[in-house]
Amino acid sequence: MTYNHTMPIQTQQLQPAQRIIHVVKLIPQGKVLPYGKVADLAGLPGRARYVSTALKQSKDGQVPWHRVISASGKLAFPPDSALFKLQTELLRNDNVEVNQGKVNLSTDMWQPDIATLVLSLPF
Repeated sequence: MTYNHTMPIQTQQLQPAQRIIHVVKLIPQGKVLPYGKVADLAGLPGRARYVSTALKQSKDGQVPWHRVISASGKLAFPPDSALFKLQTELLRNDNVEVNQGKVNLSTDMWQPDIATLVLSLPF
């Protein structure tokens, strides 16, 4: 078989949920990102609620879901819930200060540099 240079090169494109999971896995320990920022970085602006759905449906046990919080810095779960307690514990283990269910975004939000984005996002 000969190569036909007019044939498009087939690349495997990530589905939206896979893009979200990829971005969440990039969030470094000690940092957090709001749902909307995760959506933006995944190329899905305005799809913050979809980030939550993708995280719930993910079967990948290596996804640091606890690093994703609301735009106001609050944890997304009700304060009396087991998930709230688990997320608080996981964030504190990451050295993120959680005070009354809220994270300080001015100090703890991940601000990736352009090189990280260009080299780490395959979409």
